[in-house]
Amino acid sequence: MITIKKYAAIDIGSNAMRLLVTNIVEQEGHPTQFNKSSLVRVPIRLGQDAFTVGEITEENIERMIDAMKAFKLLMKVHKVEKYQACATSAMREAYNGKEVVEIIKKKADIKIDIIDGKKEAAIIAASDLKQFISTDKAYLYVDVGGGSTEFSLFYEGKIIASKSFKNGTVRLLNNMVNEVVWQEIEKWIKTNTEPFEDITLIGSGGNINKLFKLSEKQQDKPLSYVYVSSQYQKLNSMTYEQRIAEIGLNPDRADVIIPATRIYLNAMKWSGARHIYVPKIGLSDGIVKAMYYGKI
Repeated sequence: MITIKKYAAIDIGSNAMRLLVTNIVEQEGHPTQFNKSSLVRVPIRLGQDAFTVGEITEENIERMIDAMKAFKLLMKVHKVEKYQACATSAMREAYNGKEVVEIIKKKADIKIDIIDGKKEAAIIAASDLKQFISTDKAYLYVDVGGGSTEFSLFYEGKIIASKSFKNGTVRLLNNMVNEVVWQEIEKWIKTNTEPFEDITLIGSGGNINKLFKLSEKQQDKPLSYVYVSSQYQKLNSMTYEQRIAEIGLNPDRADVIIPATRIYLNAMKWSGARHIYVPKIGLSDGIVKAMYYGKI
């Protein structure tokens, strides 16, 4: 006898918004399965507003209302019984963030929680990493977003340190990351990874997923530092238009992929990691699991 529950997660990031619908399959005597049913992504770059002018603009509020109304309808069609919507750094930092939350509640009937970096790191890390993490090794989990990057260090399957830094792709594109922030990240990574001889990176976020797709590797195989570095050089030598026309990147991916790759490369360099695994998970997967297990 199996039971199926339908849960949804909405991730309101700095570069895009996502709706994930998951079928949760329960069977007695078996571990619960979380199966992706649908994933919809809309390219609304809230960070562009939040990190430069400090507020979400009228135009983006309107687009957001439309996106949330669409998500609401999709959840209805999928017969979703429970959902959670989480907003990250762009909404955290926009001075009208709370006001936007109220507008969305009124116009689209979606309740949004603005979460802090620490909670974001914890939710992402709660998503299923078991197949990538063996208990005797140390892993540095790096989630690069538009406004922030979350680092979590795993050892023996447990998180032993985690931190969120205000360094993300949309910020970097707008030259809004001070050299001091890079130094802080370097110091944090080196200090926390120093006790371990062998560190492996785990990367999440839309950009590393795209790099992984381009590599045409099998899901359980990692990318090497050399490969990521050569991709970085290649992408960097192309114009924005070439990246769209020749590699087939989306317009909202073709610019942010460069600064994102730079963050992963630095994390590998500073931790001494030679490889990076790219599981197909992110904040929305973590939200579904956290809801199911009563963590949020």
